[in-house]
Amino acid sequence: MSGTGNNTLDVVVVGGGQSGLVAGYELAKQGRSFAILDANAHVGDAWRNRWDSLRLFTPALFSGLPGMRFPGPQHLAPTKDQMADYLEAYAEAFALPVRGDVHVERIKRDNGVFVIDAGKSRYTARSVVVATGGHHHPHTPAFADRLDPSIAQIHSARYRNPAQLRDGSVLLVGAGNSGADIAMETVRTRATWLAGPNVGHVPFRIDARAGRKLVHVVRFVGQHILTQRSPIGRKVLRKLAGQGNPLVRVKPKDLTAAGVVRVGRVEGVRDGRPALDDGSVLDVANVIWCTGYRPDWSWIDARIFAPDGTLAHRRGVTDEAGLFFVGLPFQFAATSDVLTGVGRDVRYVTKRLAAYLSERSLS
Repeated sequence: MSGTGNNTLDVVVVGGGQSGLVAGYELAKQGRSFAILDANAHVGDAWRNRWDSLRLFTPALFSGLPGMRFPGPQHLAPTKDQMADYLEAYAEAFALPVRGDVHVERIKRDNGVFVIDAGKSRYTARSVVVATGGHHHPHTPAFADRLDPSIAQIHSARYRNPAQLRDGSVLLVGAGNSGADIAMETVRTRATWLAGPNVGHVPFRIDARAGRKLVHVVRFVGQHILTQRSPIGRKVLRKLAGQGNPLVRVKPKDLTAAGVVRVGRVEGVRDGRPALDDGSVLDVANVIWCTGYRPDWSWIDARIFAPDGTLAHRRGVTDEAGLFFVGLPFQFAATSDVLTGVGRDVRYVTKRLAAYLSERSLS
Protein backbone atom coordinates (compact mmCIF):
# COMPACT_ATOMS: atom_id res chain seq x y z
CA MET A 1 0.00 0.00 0.00
CA SER A 2 1.44 3.38 -0.99
CA GLY A 3 0.48 6.99 -1.34
CA THR A 4 -1.43 9.22 1.05
CA GLY A 5 -5.03 10.07 1.85
CA ASN A 6 -7.26 6.97 1.85
CA ASN A 7 -4.21 4.77 1.25
CA THR A 8 -2.48 5.87 4.44
CA LEU A 9 -2.34 3.15 7.05
CA ASP A 10 -2.87 3.74 10.72
CA VAL A 11 0.39 1.98 11.55
CA VAL A 12 3.40 0.46 9.84
CA VAL A 13 5.33 -2.05 11.95
CA VAL A 14 8.95 -2.44 10.86
CA GLY A 15 10.18 -5.92 11.78
CA GLY A 16 8.34 -9.23 11.76
CA GLY A 17 10.01 -11.03 14.64
CA GLN A 18 8.27 -11.83 17.90
CA SER A 19 7.87 -8.21 19.01
CA GLY A 20 6.57 -7.13 15.61
CA LEU A 21 4.06 -9.98 15.52
CA VAL A 22 2.79 -9.19 19.01
CA ALA A 23 2.46 -5.55 17.97
CA GLY A 24 0.32 -6.76 15.06
CA TYR A 25 -1.76 -8.90 17.42
CA GLU A 26 -2.50 -5.89 19.64
CA LEU A 27 -3.15 -3.56 16.70
CA ALA A 28 -5.59 -6.05 15.20
CA LYS A 29 -7.52 -6.07 18.48
CA GLN A 30 -7.73 -2.28 18.22
CA GLY A 31 -9.12 -2.56 14.69
CA ARG A 32 -6.22 -0.66 13.13
CA SER A 33 -5.21 -0.72 9.50
CA PHE A 34 -1.58 -1.78 9.48
CA ALA A 35 1.18 -3.69 7.75
CA ILE A 36 4.18 -5.54 9.16
CA LEU A 37 7.28 -5.14 6.99
CA ASP A 38 10.05 -7.68 7.43
CA ALA A 39 13.40 -8.04 5.67
CA ASN A 40 13.28 -11.84 5.89
CA ALA A 41 11.54 -13.79 3.19
CA HIS A 42 9.45 -15.83 5.65
CA VAL A 43 8.16 -15.34 9.18
CA GLY A 44 10.55 -17.03 11.61
CA ASP A 45 13.64 -16.85 9.39
CA ALA A 46 15.52 -14.82 12.00
CA TRP A 47 15.40 -17.99 14.13
CA ARG A 48 15.81 -20.51 11.31
CA ASN A 49 19.04 -18.85 10.19
CA ARG A 50 20.85 -19.31 13.51
CA TRP A 51 23.17 -22.20 14.33
CA ASP A 52 21.69 -25.65 13.95
CA SER A 53 21.95 -26.86 17.55
CA LEU A 54 20.48 -23.73 19.17
CA ARG A 55 17.74 -24.24 21.75
CA LEU A 56 15.86 -21.63 23.73
CA PHE A 57 16.70 -21.01 27.37
CA THR A 58 13.03 -20.89 28.36
CA PRO A 59 10.68 -23.89 28.38
CA ALA A 60 7.69 -23.93 26.05
CA LEU A 61 5.54 -22.76 28.97
CA PHE A 62 7.23 -19.34 28.78
CA SER A 63 7.97 -19.29 25.05
CA GLY A 64 4.48 -18.56 23.74
CA LEU A 65 3.24 -15.14 22.70
CA PRO A 66 0.02 -13.42 23.80
CA GLY A 67 -3.08 -15.20 22.54
CA MET A 68 -1.43 -18.49 21.55
CA ARG A 69 0.13 -21.25 23.64
CA PHE A 70 3.39 -22.80 22.47
CA PRO A 71 2.58 -26.40 21.45
CA GLY A 72 4.18 -29.53 22.83
CA PRO A 73 5.53 -30.52 26.25
CA GLN A 74 5.53 -27.36 28.34
CA HIS A 75 8.64 -28.26 30.36
CA LEU A 76 10.94 -28.68 27.34
CA ALA A 77 12.93 -25.88 25.75
CA PRO A 78 12.06 -25.54 22.04
CA THR A 79 14.66 -25.75 19.29
CA LYS A 80 15.25 -22.71 17.13
CA ASP A 81 13.34 -24.34 14.25
CA GLN A 82 10.36 -25.09 16.48
CA MET A 83 10.40 -21.44 17.50
CA ALA A 84 10.47 -20.36 13.87
CA ASP A 85 7.56 -22.64 12.99
CA TYR A 86 5.59 -21.32 15.97
CA LEU A 87 6.05 -17.71 14.85
CA GLU A 88 4.88 -18.63 11.36
CA ALA A 89 1.82 -20.36 12.81
CA TYR A 90 1.18 -17.33 15.04
CA ALA A 91 1.11 -14.98 12.06
CA GLU A 92 -1.25 -17.31 10.21
CA ALA A 93 -3.55 -17.86 13.20
CA PHE A 94 -4.23 -14.14 13.58
CA ALA A 95 -4.05 -13.35 9.85
CA LEU A 96 -1.34 -10.78 10.47
CA PRO A 97 -0.47 -8.78 7.34
CA VAL A 98 3.25 -9.59 7.18
CA ARG A 99 5.01 -8.53 3.99
CA GLY A 100 8.27 -10.41 3.67
CA ASP A 101 11.46 -9.58 1.81
CA VAL A 102 10.79 -5.87 2.36
CA HIS A 103 13.92 -3.92 3.29
CA VAL A 104 13.04 -0.58 4.86
CA GLU A 105 15.62 2.01 3.85
CA ARG A 106 14.25 5.23 5.28
CA ILE A 107 11.59 6.52 7.66
CA LYS A 108 10.81 10.21 7.62
CA ARG A 109 7.95 12.55 8.36
CA ASP A 110 6.29 14.49 5.56
CA ASN A 111 3.12 16.59 5.74
CA GLY A 112 2.06 15.08 9.05
CA VAL A 113 2.46 11.41 8.09
CA PHE A 114 5.33 8.97 8.16
CA VAL A 115 6.83 7.94 4.84
CA ILE A 116 8.50 4.54 4.78
CA ASP A 117 10.72 3.88 1.77
CA ALA A 118 11.52 0.25 1.01
CA GLY A 119 13.24 -0.14 -2.33
CA LYS A 120 10.68 0.50 -5.05
CA SER A 121 7.84 0.48 -2.52
CA ARG A 122 6.66 3.39 -0.42
CA TYR A 123 4.26 3.19 2.52
CA THR A 124 2.60 6.03 4.39
CA ALA A 125 1.26 5.75 7.92
CA ARG A 126 0.01 7.91 10.74
CA SER A 127 2.22 6.04 13.17
CA VAL A 128 5.21 3.69 13.10
CA VAL A 129 6.32 0.94 15.46
CA VAL A 130 9.96 -0.06 15.00
CA ALA A 131 10.30 -3.70 16.04
CA THR A 132 13.73 -4.53 14.66
CA GLY A 133 15.28 -4.98 18.11
CA GLY A 134 18.68 -3.57 18.99
CA HIS A 135 20.94 -6.16 17.33
CA HIS A 136 21.42 -5.09 13.74
CA HIS A 137 24.99 -5.47 12.51
CA PRO A 138 27.31 -8.32 13.55
CA HIS A 139 30.28 -6.70 15.28
CA THR A 140 33.90 -7.71 14.88
CA PRO A 141 36.89 -5.76 16.20
CA ALA A 142 38.77 -3.47 13.85
CA PHE A 143 41.86 -5.68 13.95
CA ALA A 144 40.02 -8.71 12.55
CA ASP A 145 41.10 -7.92 8.99
CA ARG A 146 44.73 -8.15 10.06
CA LEU A 147 44.49 -11.88 10.74
CA ASP A 148 46.38 -14.08 8.30
CA PRO A 149 44.20 -15.06 5.31
CA SER A 150 44.85 -18.72 6.13
CA ILE A 151 42.66 -18.33 9.23
CA ALA A 152 38.97 -18.80 8.46
CA GLN A 153 36.79 -16.16 10.14
CA ILE A 154 33.05 -16.22 10.72
CA HIS A 155 30.70 -14.32 13.00
CA SER A 156 28.30 -16.31 15.17
CA ALA A 157 25.44 -14.66 13.23
CA ARG A 158 26.50 -16.69 10.17
CA TYR A 159 27.72 -19.81 11.92
CA ARG A 160 25.51 -22.89 11.41
CA ASN A 161 27.67 -25.94 12.24
CA PRO A 162 31.31 -27.12 12.32
CA ALA A 163 31.16 -28.18 8.67
CA GLN A 164 31.69 -24.50 7.77
CA LEU A 165 35.10 -24.49 9.44
CA ARG A 166 38.50 -25.42 8.09
CA ASP A 167 40.33 -28.45 9.46
CA GLY A 168 42.18 -27.62 12.62
CA SER A 169 41.69 -25.75 15.87
CA VAL A 170 39.17 -23.01 16.58
CA LEU A 171 39.14 -19.87 18.72
CA LEU A 172 35.83 -18.43 19.86
CA VAL A 173 36.12 -14.76 20.80
CA GLY A 174 33.45 -13.80 23.32
CA ALA A 175 32.65 -15.95 26.35
CA GLY A 176 28.92 -15.24 26.59
CA ASN A 177 26.13 -17.67 25.81
CA SER A 178 26.79 -17.85 22.07
CA GLY A 179 30.49 -18.48 22.52
CA ALA A 180 29.95 -21.09 25.24
CA ASP A 181 27.21 -22.94 23.33
CA ILE A 182 29.21 -23.10 20.11
CA ALA A 183 32.41 -24.07 21.96
CA MET A 184 30.63 -27.11 23.39
CA GLU A 185 29.86 -28.11 19.82
CA THR A 186 33.25 -27.48 18.18
CA VAL A 187 35.25 -29.15 20.96
CA ARG A 188 33.79 -32.52 19.99
CA THR A 189 35.88 -32.60 16.81
CA ARG A 190 38.72 -30.09 17.23
CA ALA A 191 40.85 -28.27 19.76
CA THR A 192 38.87 -25.27 21.01
CA TRP A 193 39.81 -22.09 22.85
CA LEU A 194 37.26 -19.71 24.34
CA ALA A 195 38.47 -16.14 24.86
CA GLY A 196 36.92 -13.57 27.16
CA PRO A 197 36.26 -12.80 30.81
CA ASN A 198 33.91 -14.80 32.99
CA VAL A 199 30.41 -13.29 32.74
CA GLY A 200 28.94 -15.39 35.54
CA HIS A 201 26.37 -18.14 35.19
CA VAL A 202 22.95 -19.25 36.36
CA PRO A 203 23.75 -21.56 39.30
CA PHE A 204 21.38 -24.40 38.42
CA ARG A 205 20.50 -26.67 35.51
CA ILE A 206 17.56 -25.12 33.70
CA ASP A 207 16.70 -28.44 32.02
CA ALA A 208 16.68 -30.46 35.26
CA ARG A 209 13.45 -31.08 37.17
CA ALA A 210 14.47 -28.83 40.07
CA GLY A 211 15.74 -26.22 37.66
CA ARG A 212 12.36 -25.98 35.96
CA LYS A 213 10.88 -24.67 39.19
CA LEU A 214 13.69 -22.15 39.64
CA VAL A 215 13.13 -20.87 36.09
CA HIS A 216 9.82 -19.47 37.39
CA VAL A 217 11.74 -17.50 40.02
CA VAL A 218 14.33 -16.20 37.55
CA ARG A 219 11.58 -15.18 35.15
CA PHE A 220 9.75 -13.28 37.90
CA VAL A 221 12.93 -11.44 38.93
CA GLY A 222 13.77 -10.51 35.34
CA GLN A 223 10.21 -9.41 34.64
CA HIS A 224 9.27 -7.59 37.84
CA ILE A 225 12.40 -6.79 39.86
CA LEU A 226 15.06 -5.94 37.29
CA THR A 227 13.18 -3.04 35.72
CA GLN A 228 13.89 0.60 34.96
CA ARG A 229 11.37 1.50 37.65
CA SER A 230 13.50 0.42 40.65
CA PRO A 231 16.96 1.69 41.69
CA ILE A 232 18.35 -1.83 42.05
CA GLY A 233 16.86 -2.76 38.70
CA ARG A 234 18.48 0.21 36.97
CA LYS A 235 21.82 -0.61 38.57
CA VAL A 236 21.75 -4.26 37.50
CA LEU A 237 20.51 -3.42 33.99
CA ARG A 238 23.41 -0.99 33.51
CA LYS A 239 25.82 -3.72 34.58
CA LEU A 240 24.24 -6.28 32.26
CA ALA A 241 24.35 -3.82 29.37
CA GLY A 242 28.07 -3.43 29.94
CA GLN A 243 29.14 -7.05 30.40
CA GLY A 244 26.40 -9.17 28.85
CA ASN A 245 24.08 -11.78 30.30
CA PRO A 246 25.38 -14.66 32.44
CA LEU A 247 25.74 -18.16 31.00
CA VAL A 248 22.43 -19.99 31.17
CA ARG A 249 22.62 -23.58 29.94
CA VAL A 250 26.39 -24.14 29.74
CA LYS A 251 28.35 -23.82 32.98
CA PRO A 252 32.10 -23.01 33.30
CA LYS A 253 32.72 -26.52 34.63
CA ASP A 254 31.01 -27.98 31.55
CA LEU A 255 33.49 -26.18 29.33
CA THR A 256 36.42 -27.44 31.37
CA ALA A 257 35.12 -31.01 31.44
CA ALA A 258 34.58 -30.97 27.67
CA GLY A 259 38.16 -29.84 27.05
CA VAL A 260 37.53 -26.22 26.08
CA VAL A 261 40.54 -24.10 27.04
CA ARG A 262 39.62 -20.75 28.61
CA VAL A 263 41.91 -17.82 27.80
CA GLY A 264 41.80 -14.07 28.39
CA ARG A 265 40.82 -11.29 26.05
CA VAL A 266 41.93 -11.12 22.44
CA GLU A 267 43.50 -7.67 22.27
CA GLY A 268 44.95 -7.60 18.77
CA VAL A 269 46.95 -9.41 16.12
CA ARG A 270 50.64 -10.30 16.08
CA ASP A 271 52.28 -11.85 13.04
CA GLY A 272 48.82 -12.57 11.65
CA ARG A 273 47.70 -14.50 14.74
CA PRO A 274 45.28 -13.62 17.57
CA ALA A 275 47.17 -11.97 20.43
CA LEU A 276 45.90 -12.32 24.03
CA ASP A 277 46.05 -9.88 26.90
CA ASP A 278 48.74 -11.97 28.59
CA GLY A 279 51.09 -11.46 25.65
CA SER A 280 50.67 -14.94 24.17
CA VAL A 281 49.65 -15.70 20.58
CA LEU A 282 47.33 -18.49 19.46
CA ASP A 283 48.03 -20.50 16.32
CA VAL A 284 44.54 -21.48 15.18
CA ALA A 285 42.88 -22.41 11.89
CA ASN A 286 39.51 -20.78 12.64
CA VAL A 287 38.14 -17.80 14.53
CA ILE A 288 34.45 -17.50 15.39
CA TRP A 289 33.55 -13.98 16.49
CA CYS A 290 30.92 -14.16 19.22
CA THR A 291 31.27 -10.44 19.79
CA GLY A 292 27.69 -9.33 19.54
CA TYR A 293 25.95 -6.76 17.41
CA ARG A 294 25.76 -3.02 17.02
CA PRO A 295 22.50 -1.07 16.60
CA ASP A 296 21.96 1.12 13.56
CA TRP A 297 19.23 3.76 13.50
CA SER A 298 20.72 5.86 10.71
CA TRP A 299 17.78 4.98 8.46
CA ILE A 300 15.34 6.83 10.73
CA ASP A 301 15.11 10.56 10.13
CA ALA A 302 13.46 11.70 13.36
CA ARG A 303 14.05 13.23 16.79
CA ILE A 304 15.03 10.03 18.55
CA PHE A 305 18.66 10.55 19.52
CA ALA A 306 20.24 11.57 22.80
CA PRO A 307 23.23 13.97 22.79
CA ASP A 308 25.61 10.99 22.85
CA GLY A 309 24.00 9.54 19.73
CA THR A 310 22.15 6.70 21.45
CA LEU A 311 18.45 6.03 21.01
CA ALA A 312 16.36 8.14 23.39
CA HIS A 313 13.03 6.74 24.55
CA ARG A 314 10.86 6.11 27.58
CA ARG A 315 9.66 2.51 27.51
CA GLY A 316 9.64 2.69 23.72
CA VAL A 317 7.94 6.10 23.46
CA THR A 318 10.05 8.76 21.71
CA ASP A 319 9.92 12.53 21.39
CA GLU A 320 8.91 12.05 17.76
CA ALA A 321 5.15 11.88 18.24
CA GLY A 322 3.75 8.74 16.65
CA LEU A 323 7.08 6.88 16.47
CA PHE A 324 7.46 3.97 18.89
CA PHE A 325 9.90 1.11 19.56
CA VAL A 326 9.44 -2.41 20.89
CA GLY A 327 11.82 -5.32 21.45
CA LEU A 328 14.79 -3.26 22.62
CA PRO A 329 17.27 -4.74 25.10
CA PHE A 330 16.35 -3.52 28.61
CA GLN A 331 13.55 -1.37 27.16
CA PHE A 332 11.86 -1.65 30.54
CA ALA A 333 13.11 -4.87 32.13
CA ALA A 334 15.73 -7.57 31.76
CA THR A 335 13.14 -9.58 29.80
CA SER A 336 12.20 -6.81 27.35
CA ASP A 337 13.86 -8.33 24.30
CA VAL A 338 13.00 -11.96 25.00
CA LEU A 339 9.82 -13.96 24.58
CA THR A 340 8.71 -13.79 28.19
CA GLY A 341 8.74 -9.99 28.35
CA VAL A 342 7.81 -8.68 24.93
CA GLY A 343 4.04 -8.83 25.49
CA ARG A 344 4.03 -6.36 28.38
CA ASP A 345 6.16 -3.81 26.53
CA VAL A 346 4.07 -4.09 23.39
CA ARG A 347 0.84 -3.55 25.33
CA TYR A 348 2.30 -0.44 26.95
CA VAL A 349 3.42 0.98 23.60
CA THR A 350 0.24 0.16 21.68
CA LYS A 351 -1.88 1.84 24.38
CA ARG A 352 0.19 5.02 23.92
CA LEU A 353 -0.12 4.63 20.19
CA ALA A 354 -3.91 4.37 20.47
CA ALA A 355 -4.01 7.55 22.56
CA TYR A 356 -1.85 9.33 19.98
CA LEU A 357 -4.08 8.33 17.07
CA SER A 358 -7.18 9.29 19.05
CA GLU A 359 -5.79 12.75 19.72
CA ARG A 360 -4.96 13.22 16.04
CA SER A 361 -8.45 12.22 14.98
CA LEU A 362 -9.91 14.85 17.28
CA SER A 363 -7.60 17.65 16.15
